[in-house]
Amino acid sequence: MAKIRYILAPIMFGLAPLPATAQTQPLGADLQRFDYPYPVKWFESRSPDVPVRMAYLDIAPTTTANGRVAVLLHGKNFCAATWGDTARALAARGYRVIAPDQVGFCKSSKPGGFQYTIAGLATLTRDLLDSIGVVRPVLVGHSTGGLIAMRYALLYPKEVASLVLVNPLGLNDTLTEGVPYAPLGALLAEEAKTDAASIKAYQMRNYYHGTWQTRYDRWVMMLAGQYASPHGDTVRTAQARLSEMIETQPVAAEIPRITVPTTLIIGQADKTAFRASSAPADRRDQILTVPQAAEMAVKRFPNARLIRLAGLGHAPQVEAPARFQDTVLQVLDTR
Repeated sequence: MAKIRYILAPIMFGLAPLPATAQTQPLGADLQRFDYPYPVKWFESRSPDVPVRMAYLDIAPTTTANGRVAVLLHGKNFCAATWGDTARALAARGYRVIAPDQVGFCKSSKPGGFQYTIAGLATLTRDLLDSIGVVRPVLVGHSTGGLIAMRYALLYPKEVASLVLVNPLGLNDTLTEGVPYAPLGALLAEEAKTDAASIKAYQMRNYYHGTWQTRYDRWVMMLAGQYASPHGDTVRTAQARLSEMIETQPVAAEIPRITVPTTLIIGQADKTAFRASSAPADRRDQILTVPQAAEMAVKRFPNARLIRLAGLGHAPQVEAPARFQDTVLQVLDTR
């Protein structure tokens, strides 16, 4: 596949002019024109109802194999490709690394009749792993991927060696904290306004605490390139349904049932509080950010510890790859 070229606006501090959808390179609703750091493989679901196709990376150890498998689960505004640096570091330590694109995201299919649930995505991930002979992996879940990892551990506790949750969503129930429920129509209306400028502004504010680096642009254009594609409405519909799934299916109430060893790695500068901006002004302070939710949640896990990454935001694997990799490897070595 030919390398694509990214059309980027000048990078400036704050909310300066940003690339608009019209300037964005269309990459295809399934990222057909976006290269991943490793060869993409495919898993066809055995479900007879709505057949789905999952893209995934399967990276072999680049040193003596240690017999362990790390499964990297991406977040809502990320893809398997975002794990490239982390996968490389784990493979160099002897891990086999699996990084799927969840259904509805990135290179995987986005079927209109698919029922988006956290349990459904966790089950599809388990089916994928079973099909390639993966037994009792470590699940490393970031953001929405952390929510999926926790549901996986609830559904299949004997099939998970441990959890590593990186700034996960779902540790708190934002609806009970004051975020109003957004029906699908409202979420679709919001998705209609999404472009490179809005993606970058959101990530700068919530993920990277007001500081932007040019290397983040690749990931903005990856997302924006899907929206700007001829079948961009398919992406918008899938993303709206995924947002509805996240807002209505937290695992907060079930945390005491997650018995597998768990480590929470939390960038302390993360301002993410899912859909908090839609709450009434006098309730927004009651919506917990991810770091706040993690401080409360870690006490409710039967077997968990919390690692705080000072000065890092929602995506430490992107913001400070070397520091994040050292942290993850230390966690895995001791677990």
